[in-house]
Amino acid sequence: MKAATAYTAGAGGTFAGMGALVTGGGSGIGAAVTALLLAEGARVAVLDRDTSDVPAAALALTADVTDDTAVRRAVDLAAAAFGALHTVVSNAGVGAVGTVADNSDDEWRHVLDINVLGMVRVARHALPHLRAAAAGRPGAVSITHTCSIAATAGLPQRALYSASKGAVLSLTLAMAADHVREGVRVNCVNPGTADTPWVGRLLERADDPAAERAALQARQPMGRLVTAGEVAAAVGYLASPAAAAVTGTALAVDGGMQGLRPRPPR
Repeated sequence: MKAATAYTAGAGGTFAGMGALVTGGGSGIGAAVTALLLAEGARVAVLDRDTSDVPAAALALTADVTDDTAVRRAVDLAAAAFGALHTVVSNAGVGAVGTVADNSDDEWRHVLDINVLGMVRVARHALPHLRAAAAGRPGAVSITHTCSIAATAGLPQRALYSASKGAVLSLTLAMAADHVREGVRVNCVNPGTADTPWVGRLLERADDPAAERAALQARQPMGRLVTAGEVAAAVGYLASPAAAAVTGTALAVDGGMQGLRPRPPR
């Protein structure tokens, strides 16, 4: 981890003067969120197992969300470096493919440990800093979880992954109720299938990558994959002071997959 004194404050913008922590910010959606927050003036810390691609403007914190001690140390370092912590984007997660008959107990424990308990650990250690910041920035203090359309739509071959994201959705709602009077807003964003490195690796393992990509695109009414930047924009709104009245909300960025039932193309 970088020393807490190594950080330089951000410039002006929507998040000017705010300290932010992004987990899983080294690639994919997390990297897009990090870039957006930095561009809008936030002081950003990235907590990830691999921080080699974290931009120099951010504070790189190498840690695994399954390690409670490492998470606490990283969160405290970020808060010390920035003087305050205003927003947490809990994005670290892993995927899983298969029906309930396909994934072992060990894989279930591993995925839930990262996708659900990882968010719990981050929130547990961030909340004291967020509560302290809320007194001076009403409506500007938040936690935003990266959930998934898999939490609200039945997807084939995603039993374990869907279960983990269903837990994230419920966790978001419960935390929003617990912390609303403390000035800490809690929301989540539900991406559809996004064009990220993880999806790229999934496609590479398919028997027919082109056909698999076409199938993933076709199940989203817009006919294409969601971009990481589009998900980041939704996270940016939920985390921003513009969303001061928004808590306990799941914002779908899914090309219409959850709510639309268009007629088949002719």
